[in-house]
Amino acid sequence: MTSNSKQLRPIYYDTETTGVKTDKDKIVEIAAYDPVLDKTFEALVNPEMPIPPGASAVHKITDEMVANKPTFKEIGPKFIEFCSGDVVLIAHNNDGFDKPLLECELQRNEIDLPSWPYIDTLKWARKYRPDLPRHSLQHIREYFGIESNNAHRALDDVVILHKVFSNLIGDLSMETIISLMSKEEEILHMPFGKHKGKPLLEVPKSYVTWLSENGAFDKDESKSLKKAFQKCGVLS
Repeated sequence: MTSNSKQLRPIYYDTETTGVKTDKDKIVEIAAYDPVLDKTFEALVNPEMPIPPGASAVHKITDEMVANKPTFKEIGPKFIEFCSGDVVLIAHNNDGFDKPLLECELQRNEIDLPSWPYIDTLKWARKYRPDLPRHSLQHIREYFGIESNNAHRALDDVVILHKVFSNLIGDLSMETIISLMSKEEEILHMPFGKHKGKPLLEVPKSYVTWLSENGAFDKDESKSLKKAFQKCGVLS
């Protein structure tokens, strides 16, 4: 039996930036790898601001290297064109870093944001490979015996990520991975704080109220915990 539905094509991507603050920092390099079409995208980007020494120490990109390069206003549309079609964008720590920085850059430059689905390989590794001692890209690379690369340069990282994630997922389809990642696991015990490990029903209501009033449930990673407290009647 055949299906007419199109399979999502994976696009592995990575960004190097001036820092980690979405409202302040800029992309200085962006790269992507399409293993299906065997194509790559790589561009240094002029952030129109100095690159802090701490950031340069990590990715080795200096002000001189980007001085005569295009700005993101020029690079953004080219990246979108590379990621055209039925694709899913994949990055390591995507939800915590690459996606918010990329989306902020697109919005800042008044470039329409495509409705791409995403996969965060760091979240996948933490969820389905808790046996691994560490979940950084380089440590998982070492675990699988994949050759070393020029770590923290965008194109090198996306090629390594493709090899790493292929080892992590086997023959699972992108659609299956997205479906598995979208399922929320039921939280039964407090995951952090002074009541860590305690059943939710035994966590003092005053403590839960304090967490709520101080914005602890506003973070994306805590929304499931908020729903769990609401479900058991501890939080209205």
